[in-house]
Amino acid sequence: MKFVLPIILVAATLVLMALAIFGVGQSAGTVGIATGSAVPGLGSKADTSEQALGSFLTDIRRRNWDRAYSALSKTSSVDEPSFIQEWTGSNGSLRTFSTLETYEARPLHATSDDAQMRVRMRWTTPVGPVEDVRDLNLKHEGDVWKVVWPKFTAPTVPAQVIPVNYLRWDLVNGGADDGWGSRNVDAPRVRIISMNAVDSSEGAVVMGEVVNEDTIPAFVNVNATLVDGAGKAIDDESSFDKIAHVLLPKQVSAYRIDFPNIGLKNVKNVRMDVKATLVPASADPVIGVMDQKVDPDAQGKSVLRGQLLNESGQTVNIPHVIASFYDNNGRVIWVSDGYVDRALLPQTSEPFAVEIPKTLASKVQNFHVVVNQYSLGKS
Repeated sequence: MKFVLPIILVAATLVLMALAIFGVGQSAGTVGIATGSAVPGLGSKADTSEQALGSFLTDIRRRNWDRAYSALSKTSSVDEPSFIQEWTGSNGSLRTFSTLETYEARPLHATSDDAQMRVRMRWTTPVGPVEDVRDLNLKHEGDVWKVVWPKFTAPTVPAQVIPVNYLRWDLVNGGADDGWGSRNVDAPRVRIISMNAVDSSEGAVVMGEVVNEDTIPAFVNVNATLVDGAGKAIDDESSFDKIAHVLLPKQVSAYRIDFPNIGLKNVKNVRMDVKATLVPASADPVIGVMDQKVDPDAQGKSVLRGQLLNESGQTVNIPHVIASFYDNNGRVIWVSDGYVDRALLPQTSEPFAVEIPKTLASKVQNFHVVVNQYSLGKS
């Protein structure tokens, strides 16, 4: 009996080592690919393209940059600092605050020498989950598979002088006895000019447009309350980030308010409310929206894509696109939004894409895009 306990301990140790090597390393939520080893140096060779891609993405998720870079094909024309920057972001962009949470992949093409995989990555960010879809190529080199990584060229901005002549509104606070109330400064005049309530696959949606009718800028938020036949409130929600909050004089923004898991069949009325507050604002930076078009993406979804051009001399750290879509009667039938994960440097452009629901794509006759901008160090 004195040998039983040591034998049990040895067996248990071997089992735990096996679990550590083969079990812990798998990424939660990953579908259809092996994700390699959790213990550096103890993983098996990348004998298949699926295993190579799984190990590569696991190292990316863990920010094990040296191991991830070593998994690249010799045909990849990218240096390690540029490779890391592409994944971690720069200039205070959304990617610098993001973490790869899960991923899933499926093969598009495979032979004994090369393969192509479509990878859907889900990132956690301060503005909520963001999905990114990429098609990655792999090559069989020797007895292992390697990831072919395209060259990444970070945008550069030459030294230059950019004149600024845009409008700007500042707020000057008075003394303790000289507040806004004593001066009778009214809130900006803001009005909801349209509202459309529809059912979607995820619940009821209230959307439309709001305009700043004043000569001063306003910080705007739109609220909606669903009311049943007895006059009782079912739920109330706000536009949150589905609106351009800061509206300059005469500027119009679309808004969208989501009511998850609620249908309109029991809704008798929708009560709308818009709140506006006077804020300092500037027409700079100006972000141009270029080359807009609606076409299918790699997954067959209808998207509105285009380019954002920063026409100013300031860096826009996190651009936020809000697109409103209209039918042939000029009615707002959908509002989509999306964040660009790279910063917009002065005088440079970045692509954007926002999705259009499949059931509405054929009804879209026109669209309009506005851009929120978030810059570090500015309110």
